This record gives sequence, structure tokens and C-alpha cells, in this order.
Amino acid sequence: MVKLYSFVKKLALKDYFTKYKPFLLFLGKFFLTYLILTVLYQFYLSQFDENKFEVDGFTKSVAYQSEYVLNLFGGHAKAEQHLTQPCIKLFYNHIYVARIIEGCNALSVMILFIAFVVAFTGKFRHTILFILGGCILIHILNITRIALLSSAMFHFPKQEHFLHGVIFPLFIYSVVFVLWVIWVNTFSYAKKGA
Repeated sequence: MVKLYSFVKKLALKDYFTKYKPFLLFLGKFFLTYLILTVLYQFYLSQFDENKFEVDGFTKSVAYQSEYVLNLFGGHAKAEQHLTQPCIKLFYNHIYVARIIEGCNALSVMILFIAFVVAFTGKFRHTILFILGGCILIHILNITRIALLSSAMFHFPKQEHFLHGVIFPLFIYSVVFVLWVIWVNTFSYAKKGA
């Protein structure tokens, strides 16, 4: 009787894995990719000492690119290293409007984007090109987001919480969501039923 119960239990478990295999594969690929990329990102960040107010190179690049965009559209922007915090201060028309920290560089958003695309596998070439194109688009939109936010903070300083906490995160995450929908409906094997 015990052997029969054990056999039935194994059979039920096998049926469970067979029935939910696509979902379990999605979860496994998503979390494995997310974990690997997050560990690599943390390793990258560990090379910079926050106690010495060091800012990673990618965050600096984002700050200086945001400065360039603001200047390109007629403002007077200046990005400079903060002397007592691990961030870059951004001035717009001589007013300190924002501090660019590691969380502003959108790399964590890109990691989430990549993990989702990998989890919904497609052809290797399409996957790589979509990831590269998507990350470039996210980066460009993030620079635009920071520039627009800095300008808005200059003109509407009392709306800081609404602009920084609601409008601009909604903007970047909406774009990522649209990219995911395009990926799943156009390039992934899920679309083709494979």
C-alpha cells in the first residue's frame, strides 16, 4: 500500500511538472538571469567606496549626458561631484535641482528588462538584438527623463514628490512594459507556441 501511494504521489508530481513546465521554465530562467546580472552589478558597484564618496562610472556618465541634453535645449546645466555624498549634483540655470545617485542610472531597470526577455526565449539573434536595442532605448529615455525632471524641478520645485515619485517612474516603467509586450507578441517562442 505504501509503494502504491508513493507511486501515485510521484505520478501526480510528474503530471504537475509536465502541466506547468512552461511556467516553471519561465520562472527559472527569469530568476536565474536576474540573480546572475544582479550579482555582476553588485560586484561592479563594490569597486567604488561610498565612504570616500566615489560614484561609479556609469552613473557619472548618466549625469554628464543629462547635463549635455539640458544644455543642448538651451538651458545652462552643470554636473559636478558632490563633496560629501556619493552622487553627482546637477545644477540647472545655476540652481541645484537634482542629485544623481546609483539608482538613477537605470541599470537595475535594464537588468529586470533583460531577465524578462531571456525568460520568454526567442531566437538567439533576435534575443540579443532586442536586449541591446531595448537597453539603448531605456538608457536614452532615462537620460531624457533626468533632463526633463531637472527642468521640471527648476520650474515646479513644490511638485518634487509627484514628479520624482510618480510621473517619471511611471514613464520609464511604462516604456519597459511596452517593450515586454512587443517582445512576447512578436519575437518570443511563446508567440509561436513553441
